[in-house]
Amino acid sequence: MANVGSDKPNIRQVASIAGVSHMTVSRVLNDYPNIKPETRRRVLEAIEELDYRPNLVARALATQRSQRIGVIVESPVAHGPTSILRAVELAAREAGYSVTPIALYEGDAMTPHDAVDSLTTQGVDAICVVAPRSSSVAALRRVTMSVPMLVVKADPDPTFLTVSIDQHAGTTLVVDHLVSLGHRDILHISGPLDWLDARARERAFHTRAKSWGIRERPIVVGDWSADFAYDFAVGLQRLPEVTAIFAANDDTAIGLIHGLHDRGFDVPGEISVVGFDDVPLARHFLPPLTTVRQDFQALGGAVVEMLRAAIEQRELPPFTRIPTELVVRGSTAKPRESR
Repeated sequence: MANVGSDKPNIRQVASIAGVSHMTVSRVLNDYPNIKPETRRRVLEAIEELDYRPNLVARALATQRSQRIGVIVESPVAHGPTSILRAVELAAREAGYSVTPIALYEGDAMTPHDAVDSLTTQGVDAICVVAPRSSSVAALRRVTMSVPMLVVKADPDPTFLTVSIDQHAGTTLVVDHLVSLGHRDILHISGPLDWLDARARERAFHTRAKSWGIRERPIVVGDWSADFAYDFAVGLQRLPEVTAIFAANDDTAIGLIHGLHDRGFDVPGEISVVGFDDVPLARHFLPPLTTVRQDFQALGGAVVEMLRAAIEQRELPPFTRIPTELVVRGSTAKPRESR
């Protein structure tokens, strides 16, 4: 490392070592386009050599930006919203931004409109909304925005920037897996249908099941919880006619397996169960849970990249759907009659 004495290195020292102007260093730090790769390389090497750390306060004054993204998270105790917040925080940190979160709990007096006002007053550069309910998204449409807003939701939206995990493709993987094992009678236990992801999975399930000619059954509407699914299972008078159950999330699937076990029904010997999320405990449950893995890390990166493009008034990337992956474990097998 170069000897810079006791003083902290500054932008002009970086410029001197790189052989460029201090304005060029500033443009590299702010990720301006149209900088020659060789110039960018020299600047970055000089930054590393000096261990230079930009003065964020000075940068904020110069760029009129706070380098902060506000994140509104509804139902933060649920696995999906919590995982998305964590992923956005990590991606933002990598990009030189901090995150100011606001949590909205069920029954809370604070509304999405209040949360937007609070974050705007705090001077954030952009807002990401993890609002899983259709009613919350409808409320946000009535908000006048002074900074870019992105909503994490299943489908593109003409009002907001949007990024999502591909709920349709993930559900299709579930149905195709069960059909490949020989299942033709499948029950779906959904999440609350005012949640956008629950509705997207329910629609995708019916669409794919219909394409396979699977018998159409009414769904069971749950509340995402293991307790609901456990109570449903222990309340069964006999083994259901279906040979497989697709639970809308892993908590529901785990509660369901527990309840079926307590009723004396074997999973997957008598009935197969699939979840959605791939929570950390899914691989350790008995039987280990077949489920759909959501790549929250990729989602967080896409959120931050789109918001940075909007903040810097660059060309925005198209609506982004993050792929899903089916993880096959021990909770699914061929139907008993086809073995």
